Amino acid sequence: MIQTFKANERYHTNHGWLDSYFSYSFADYYDPNNLQFGPMRVLNDDRIDGGTGFGMHPHREMEIVSLVLSGQLEHRDSMGNQAVTSWGGIQRMSAGTGVHHSEKNPSPSEPVELLQMWFLPAERGIEPSYETTAFDPSALSGKLVPIVSGNAELQQPGKVAKIHQDMTMYLTELTDGQTIAFDQQAGRKQFVFVLEGGLSIEGGGEIADLHRRDSARIEGITSLKLVGSDTSRVLIIDLP
Repeated sequence: MIQTFKANERYHTNHGWLDSYFSYSFADYYDPNNLQFGPMRVLNDDRIDGGTGFGMHPHREMEIVSLVLSGQLEHRDSMGNQAVTSWGGIQRMSAGTGVHHSEKNPSPSEPVELLQMWFLPAERGIEPSYETTAFDPSALSGKLVPIVSGNAELQQPGKVAKIHQDMTMYLTELTDGQTIAFDQQAGRKQFVFVLEGGLSIEGGGEIADLHRRDSARIEGITSLKLVGSDTSRVLIIDLP
């Protein structure tokens, strides 16, 4: 089954300095039918004004991934980590038994756009940790490039971030009409989010057309074909 979600159907909130679209229940938005997809609990599409951001605040028992789409994001935490990330970089924080962190836009004037994603960990009570990794944006064309994974065979220090969950996050870019296959074991789920352009998903006798910032939640299909329309940039998350 391919279930699609249009960009304009997401919950929208604007605090002036922070403009956000929520794909799942979060903060003031609560829908008992939209709490999570597998272990995926949050996907927030955020725009943060220059010189603003989130001050120090706590997290526990959550795997948090930040993917910067444009601009810069500065991270600081109670473990002593500090990093600034832009497009091509990933921040992964395992909150585990508890951690405080801040996320701010270091630019005085330019906004930062990012996706922040939360996943339930496969195991509770782990020690908090943080890492930054970098992928090569020029390598995305026509390929499924892993950027975060719980699979030790795919993890690469500095390149593919480790996450404490049986999942893998991929990026790809497809030109108009270009296709790529995504095959997976039975019982897996896939979440697809179109960052730019458009995408057609074919599988299990179904076809779904997505546009910029649309998403799809896929279950019960082991073989997918992704077809780009316009110049598409796509996030694919394989989940248990």
